[in-house]
Parts: sequence; structure tokens; C-alpha cells
Amino acid sequence: MTATIAAGLTAIQAQESVKKISVIPEPISVTSHEGEFLLTRASVITLSGKDLLSTASYFSGYMQTYLGYPLEIHLPVPEEEPIRGEIHLVNAENGETPGGYQLCVTPEGITIRGNDASGVFYGVQTLIQLLPTRAGVLPIVPAVAIEDYPRFPYRGLHLDVVRHYFPVSYIKRYIDFLAWHKLNYFHWHLTDDQGWRVEMECRPELTAQGANREGEIEGLYPGVYKPLPYGGYYTREEVKEVVKYAADRHVTVVPEIDIPGHCMALLAVYPEFSTTPDEPRQAALTWGIYNKFNNVLAPKPEVFAFLTEVFSELCDLFPGPYIHVGGDECARKWWKESEQAQAFMKENGLKDEKALQSYFIHYVQQVLHAKGKTLVGWDEIMEGGVSTEGVVMNWRRPEYGTKAARAGHPVIVTHSASLYFNLKEARRQQEVAHRGYVPVEKVYHYPIVPEELTAEEARRVLGAQACMWTEYFSTPAKVEFGLFPRLAALAENTWSVPQVKSWERFVDKMPDQLDRYDLWGIRYSEYFIRTMDIVRQ
Repeated sequence: MTATIAAGLTAIQAQESVKKISVIPEPISVTSHEGEFLLTRASVITLSGKDLLSTASYFSGYMQTYLGYPLEIHLPVPEEEPIRGEIHLVNAENGETPGGYQLCVTPEGITIRGNDASGVFYGVQTLIQLLPTRAGVLPIVPAVAIEDYPRFPYRGLHLDVVRHYFPVSYIKRYIDFLAWHKLNYFHWHLTDDQGWRVEMECRPELTAQGANREGEIEGLYPGVYKPLPYGGYYTREEVKEVVKYAADRHVTVVPEIDIPGHCMALLAVYPEFSTTPDEPRQAALTWGIYNKFNNVLAPKPEVFAFLTEVFSELCDLFPGPYIHVGGDECARKWWKESEQAQAFMKENGLKDEKALQSYFIHYVQQVLHAKGKTLVGWDEIMEGGVSTEGVVMNWRRPEYGTKAARAGHPVIVTHSASLYFNLKEARRQQEVAHRGYVPVEKVYHYPIVPEELTAEEARRVLGAQACMWTEYFSTPAKVEFGLFPRLAALAENTWSVPQVKSWERFVDKMPDQLDRYDLWGIRYSEYFIRTMDIVRQ
């Protein structure tokens, strides 16, 4: 984009008094003009090409669903300027920053010109924020020129569907949450100790047996056990449906199958894959079992054959570039106590159990590489050494992310103390959640790029994501209570360049954002409302 940061700041300062402009995340440049455009039932959406049809359909569907204004779509219409009454979508394909766009509203019509197709979609998201937040209110759009592009290429949100399962209909709604906030990666945590939730054609028994557990705990860990037959999984066709739905919203799905630890549900199906194969096995009935139960894979030929089959099929099922292999919280003591594991280490020249863990990661990385995919793993994958082609997802202390970037790894930041939305939002919060708290302001100000990195090292930071682990978030309402309004802060922190960010301005925009949440039927936490009142006084 051609706009400078300085110009963006000047434009933002000039618009402070214009209450109709309230966009999250904050754009690079916002310039208000005289006049307005009235959307009517006669308004039409025109496209520069068929590649924008999904975006046009998305916007038409939004207008119908939330404001009651169905809009016709005309394609292709290659004119540079819109005919009166049009919403004209143009993919400039100009090779500039992916996701960048220009939005121009005049009394004659609206033009959204994107650097690429995703940029057009993000321009539509900004346009949505200029529309009313109630059905029945005339959709009068203020005349404005907005120029914008994302700071980071990776802006993600995670969902754990293992501890608690959510149907495909809600997974789609969850992806809409990403789209509305200009996030572009959905990290889908599909396997863990408590269940295996993705159908594998090569191993149907994984979901036939591994998706089910006998019960779970109630209340904060260690909680109280209660019998509760629990299950659910996603078929291959449902996965394809979700992937298509996400792609239409320019969201890429990153599936996670967690290995070589967190495998109790897998070992319930294949006890012979364990270092203690004669022990009775079942999916975990509790949370927080790290190092207490033997949940690691043994380094056996049949295990590596299994990993080849499953990850190869996963690559075929998910077209995105990234496959997440977990690699976290591996209880290595079980390898240390296993004669078979120790013999394998000796035969392969592995000096310790950390090296054995890396052997698993390296093995799967080769499988993924052969399929043209990039491995992503939690930051423990570095402990025994791993190829710099692998992406490190930094969830523990920030210094692990710094170390990874300095070692040459691409890094995605998801620091648990600042970006885990399963932690409480406020100290006084009564709802059960993981210990610790992450207020909206902390999410907003979290420094995604560590200051100590050089310019070259900083470029290895791909972006950030928030995580939603669901041990204590068993229903959609509870999930949304954890996500919102913190997701708005994440959106602005990952999209907007630091020079245009302002906490005070963000707080001032949030009443409009909460009105949008009401329109969308989102249940959000109200702890932040008191913070808004304090900041705005």
C-alpha cells in the first residue's frame, strides 16, 4: 500500500470527532468526507471477476441475515469505477501486501479494491462495521476513504474440541468469529488424551473407539469425577465441509494431531503402541495428567508405520500449508523406564530422551515434507533439536520464542499467560476457568515481537494466536464468554501496526463493537464494561 504511517496518524486524528467511523482493528488510514451512501434493496454487488464470487455471496448473505436486505450479485463487471448504487469489488492483483485493501464510499457508491482476493474480503469486513447494528435501521454508510493492510501474515485462533466436542454448525460459527475480526488461521486441536475427534479412512477404529470416554471431572482440577459417557468426532466429509467454509472466508485450517505425548485416547485403541502395552487403557477421565499417566508412544516400527499413514492422510484432507504435530508436555520418564525405548535410543545414537522426542518430530516432519507441508509444533520441539523449517508455536515463557527466532525458526506467538482465553478475564470472575487471569488490556498490549530481536530475527515472527482450551468451557455460551471481548483486542494487536494503535481509542470504539456482538448473538463477558467506563472518564 502507498499510504504512510504518518498520513495514517493524521487521518485518524482528523476523524476523532466522527462517531460513525468505528473500525476494529484500526486501519492504517481513515479519511472522512462529506456525504453518505444509502444501501437499498435495489443496490447490487458487482465483481471484477469470478474469484470474488464467494466474498460477494458472503456479503449478500450477511445483509440478508442481519439487516434484512438481500442484494443481487452481477459478474463480471470489469469497470474501475462503480455505476451509481453499486458495491463494486475489485481484485487488483497488484503484488503488494497480501490482505491489503482500499475502501472508498461516496454518495454514488462503494468500491473495495484489494491487493488480492483476501484484501477484498477484509475490505468487506470493514464495510460491515460501517453498517447499522440493528435490523430495521436504514443502512446509511458515511462517505470515507480507508486504506489498510495487516501487520502479520499469521493471525490465529485455536479451539480444543477434544476435552469438549462442538458440532460442525458451531465450528462454522467459530470460523465466522475469525472472519469478523480479520483473523486468518483456525488451529483445530483434534486429538489428545481425552479423545480422538477426526475420522481416518486408514484407521477407522480411531474414532470408533478412541472418540469415546466414560466420564470427566466437574469443577476446577482436581475436581470431582462423574460418570458421563462422552463422544463425538468429525467425519471426513464434515472436515471437507469445514475447510471449504473457512476457505470462503479466507481462513486456513491448521489441524493438530498431538504426538508423541498426549496419546492416551490413541493408546486406548492401540495399547501395543505403549511402552507398557500390558496395562489396561482408556481415554483420560480427567484434565492435567502430564507425567502422571503413561501417555507416550513407544519407538516401535508399527508406531512409525501408523504415523506415516495417519499424517499422510491428514495432509490430503487439509489443503493448507501447516500441519500441527503437538510435541508438548511429553512425559519422557516412561521412555527412561522402558527397556525397548532405551535399546532403540542406543541403536540410533540418541543421547537422551529429548533426542528421542526429536526423533519422532523429525520422522513426522519428513512425512509432511514429502507431502509439501510445513510442520508446526509447540515450543518443546526445540529441546532435542529440530529442523529450522519447522514452525515453533511459543506457548511457554516468551524467551522460548526469542530463542526460536534467533535459531532461525519461523515463530507463532501464543503465550499462555497473555493469549490463553481459557484463563479468567478478571480477578473477581466467579465462573470456573484455569487459574490466572488475562484482561482485555493485557491482550491488547502484548508485545508480539520481542524488543531484543534484531530486524532480521523479528521478520521470523509470523504473528500470534489466542488459544481456547475447553476443559472448563463445555458449551458454546461458555466458549464465547471466554473469547469476547478479548478477541477484539487480539484482532487489533495482530492486524494494526503499532503506530496507529491507541488503547484509549480502542476503548472508545468498543461500545459499537459490543452492539455488533449483540446483533450477531454473541455472549460476551461484561467485566470489560467497567474498564471502559474508567478509561473513558
